[in-house]
Amino acid sequence: MEYLIVVEKTEAGFSAYSPDVPGCVSTGRTVMEIKASMKEAIEFHIDGLKQERLIVPQPSTQSAYVEITA
Repeated sequence: MEYLIVVEKTEAGFSAYSPDVPGCVSTGRTVMEIKASMKEAIEFHIDGLKQERLIVPQPSTQSAYVEITA
């Protein structure tokens, strides 16, 4: 499964969250680090949901860029 993560620049590095996995967030110093950290966080979160026999959210969020003339 592929989950969209949103990566945002912060004063100390980066933070990220996944719209499809509420409450699953992470921080890191680099984009590469935040991607790896979010992968681990989502996997851990989903494992916990499975152990509790709760519904695993299916990836449904999409992203797109639009080009504008500035």
